Amino acid sequence: MPTYEYICNVCGYKFDEFQSINEPSLETCPRCNGKVKRLIGHGGGLLFRGSGFYVTDYKGLGKSEGKNGEGLEEKLKKDEKK
Repeated sequence: MPTYEYICNVCGYKFDEFQSINEPSLETCPRCNGKVKRLIGHGGGLLFRGSGFYVTDYKGLGKSEGKNGEGLEEKLKKDEKK
């Protein structure tokens, strides 16, 4: 369920409301009972935590080749020396 952001037209109070997509927008401010407007949010960030989200994550370290034919393992070793 998304979180919607509202602002009161009367007192300027900004608040968030956790609502279902199918629920109608709120109409009154919880502080002053004035009329509120739903703001267009920036959206929540999508976070993937942990491993195993993609089959290719860290698969075959050293097997992938770069443009000059060296694998990832060789590139990592070269970067450590710098």
